[in-house]
Amino acid sequence: MDPGGCGVTRETTDPDYWNDLAARYEAMAAPFTGHFAQAALAGLEIGSGTQLLDVATGTGALALAAAERGAVVTAIDFAPAMVTRVAAHGHPHVIALQMDGQALDLPDDAFDVVASVFGVMLFPDWRAGLAEMARVCRPGGSAVVVVWSDPEGAAIFQWLADIRRQLFPADPRPEPAVGMTVMAEPERLAEAIVSAGFEAPIVRAEAHEFQLDLQLLDDPETAFSGMPLWTTLTTVQKRAVRAEMMRRVVAAGVKNVFPITSTALIATARLAG
Repeated sequence: MDPGGCGVTRETTDPDYWNDLAARYEAMAAPFTGHFAQAALAGLEIGSGTQLLDVATGTGALALAAAERGAVVTAIDFAPAMVTRVAAHGHPHVIALQMDGQALDLPDDAFDVVASVFGVMLFPDWRAGLAEMARVCRPGGSAVVVVWSDPEGAAIFQWLADIRRQLFPADPRPEPAVGMTVMAEPERLAEAIVSAGFEAPIVRAEAHEFQLDLQLLDDPETAFSGMPLWTTLTTVQKRAVRAEMMRRVVAAGVKNVFPITSTALIATARLAG
């Protein structure tokens, strides 16, 4: 699960990148992405004993919420630190495993529900991730895939990308992950899900506000570390970007937090059977 979409880079396809990010992710991003996880669950039939797979679980927002509804959850992520944080909750109905979502070490037809919230979209081989979800879903089972509606992502990433476009329109920016670009369009998201083996996808939009703690702007080098949209800027450009951020904060008349509305696409579908 990704906090705002940062594009596939050497770092973001390395488990160690996410291991280093795990604590900050749980503190900053999980409360925000958790809104979308709850919205994803709202469209599913989940009850006592439902076998559910959460692909690229992150710190387990969807997995833990599904378990509270009675599901028996297998939560997988390729980053050991993320898996450790999910397991640390000690929920009796959640099994957390380190695993590559592009090649699941799980049997065919094993789950009633398969889910990915801001995960598969970042896979280098995102089509394989969707196909694997279909393989392990039982006939007649359900799937939910959540992606950002903007290829640049959401929250801080979306804000930073918008400011870069405004200030440096001719300046090349890091390319978003291919999966994020393709699946940001509802029609192409639906097509991708059908191509993976599911049928009758329904795609809807869901928006929530990310509450940016303005204290983070006091030290943007720390706040935006690991974000290619920031790290690829020159020192002069970084000063200009921060100045524009502060201008927008003042114009909004806020004091402690700056709300950034972010929209996701939530696609649900079934496996024929």
